[in-house]
Amino acid sequence: MSLAEEYLEPSGAPRVGAPLAMLLAAQAERDPNRIALTWPGGTLTRLEIEKTSNQRARQMAEAGVGQDDVVVIALDNGPTYYQVTFGVWKLGATPLHVSNKLTPREFDEIVALSKPKLVIDETSAIATQAPSGHSDAPLPPKISTRWKIATSGGSTGRPKLIVDPFSAVWGQDKLNVRREPGATIVNAGPLFHSAPFWMMHTGLMEGAHVIEMGEFDPERYLQLASQYKATWAYLVPTTMARIARVPAEVRAKYDISSIKTLIHMASICPPWVKRAWIEILGADAVWEVYAGTERVGATQIGGVEWLQHPGSVGLPRPGFEVGIFGEDGERAPTGQVGEIYFHKIEGPPPPVLYIGAEIRRLGDWFSYGDMGWLDKDGFLYLADRRTDMIVCDGLNIYPAEIEGQINELEGVVESVVVGAPHDDFGQAPHAFVELKPNGAGWTEHSLLAAIQGRLATYKLPRGVTFVQEPIRNEAGKVRRSLWRDRAANAKAAAG
Repeated sequence: MSLAEEYLEPSGAPRVGAPLAMLLAAQAERDPNRIALTWPGGTLTRLEIEKTSNQRARQMAEAGVGQDDVVVIALDNGPTYYQVTFGVWKLGATPLHVSNKLTPREFDEIVALSKPKLVIDETSAIATQAPSGHSDAPLPPKISTRWKIATSGGSTGRPKLIVDPFSAVWGQDKLNVRREPGATIVNAGPLFHSAPFWMMHTGLMEGAHVIEMGEFDPERYLQLASQYKATWAYLVPTTMARIARVPAEVRAKYDISSIKTLIHMASICPPWVKRAWIEILGADAVWEVYAGTERVGATQIGGVEWLQHPGSVGLPRPGFEVGIFGEDGERAPTGQVGEIYFHKIEGPPPPVLYIGAEIRRLGDWFSYGDMGWLDKDGFLYLADRRTDMIVCDGLNIYPAEIEGQINELEGVVESVVVGAPHDDFGQAPHAFVELKPNGAGWTEHSLLAAIQGRLATYKLPRGVTFVQEPIRNEAGKVRRSLWRDRAANAKAAAG
C-alpha cells in the first residue's frame, strides 16, 4: 500500500489517525510537483518541502532531539520555519512556537519554563546553515505525545505555556472550518501566533498551497489573493479593517471572488468591518470563531446568522455547551454579563495542561477568562476579551506585565494599564500613572523610553496619562473598568 493510500482519503484529505509527520510524504507521493509553499524569495513543491524537512530532522537529531523533546522555534515566516516544524514532528518531538520579537528577558522566561532540548532562532546553526549535507530520505513514522505548545501571558504578568491536549495524529481537532483539501491560502499572520501556526501547517498536511506574503500590506494581500486565486482565508479584524479601508477603486483592480470562506478570530470584530467583508465576499463566505488555544470549547457563526444576531460570536460547536456564570459561581440569567464557561457534553473533560498557570474551571466547566452574555436564542456575545487582558492587533497583552515594569521606575507610586479604543487595532494599551512628589520629571516620552528595552514593542503603551488620584481604592483594589471607561471617554472626546 502506498503512503497516499494509507494516510489520505481519495479526496486528498488526511485519514483520521494518520501521523502528522507522514502527511507531507503522502501528499508528495500524490502530486510531487504541485507547489506547496510560496514566499517572496521562491517556491517549494510538495516533494521539495518533504525532502528538506527530512534533512532538517536529521540536523536536529544530531543536536540530540528525540521522542517528546521540546524544540523552541523563534523564526520569521518562511520556508525554514515549515521545514523545521515538520522536521520536529518527524522526530516525534514537540514544537513550541515563540515570537521572535520578544526581549531577551521575556524569551529567557519561556525557555526556563519549557526546558527545551533545542532552541532555534535566526542565529542558530540550523536556521543559518543549508541542510544539504544531510540525507533527504524518509524517516520512520513517529508520533509526539503533544503536537504543539503555544505561549501566552498570564494575569500575574508572567508567561505561561499552553500544551495542546492532542497528539501528533490527524483528527477532528486539526480540521478547519469549511476548508477543502488542496486549498490555496495567502497567510497574513505571524506563525508564532497560535491560529496561523495551526492553520497553515495543517493546510500543508491537506495538500494546500500556502503563500507567505512577508510584511503585511493590504493592497499586496489583495494582489496575491487575486493572482493565486485564493480559495480560503484566515484574517484577524485588524487586517480585515486595513483591507476594507483600501479605496474601492483600488480594490476593484483585484478579483478575490475565488475566496469561498473567510475565517476570522483572535479579537473582537467591529461591526463595520464585518459588514464590509460580507459586502465584499457575501454573507455565506464570512465566518467567525471564538475559541482558545486551550481548546476547552468554541463557538462559531456565519455571516447569514450574524446579520440576524449582529455582534454575536455564535452558538457552541457540537459536543459542547456554553454557560455564563457570575462571581458567586451561579448561572447568570439571559442577557446578564458574566464569565464565559464551556462544558463538554459527553465523555471526560478536555485534558487542558498549562505550564506556569492553572486553568479556570468550575467543576467540569472551563473558561478562557472572558466575559460575555447569551441572548434568548443561546447566541454568545463578548463583553470583554478578559477582565484584564488587552487584545491589540490580534495579540494578547497582559497589563500586569507592563505595570510591573512601570512600577519599578523611581518616582512612580502605582500604574494601571487598560485597553483604549484604537481605530486599527481595536484596542491598544494605555497607561495611567500615579507619581510620587519626586516623580514630576517624568513625561510620556521619557517614561516610554525607560521601559522600551524591557518589553516587546507591541506591548508598549500607545499613550500615558499622569494622574494625581490614587490608582487603587480604599479596599486596595484596582477598578479596571473605571480606568477603561476613562480611556474610552478620552478617545471619544479627542474624536
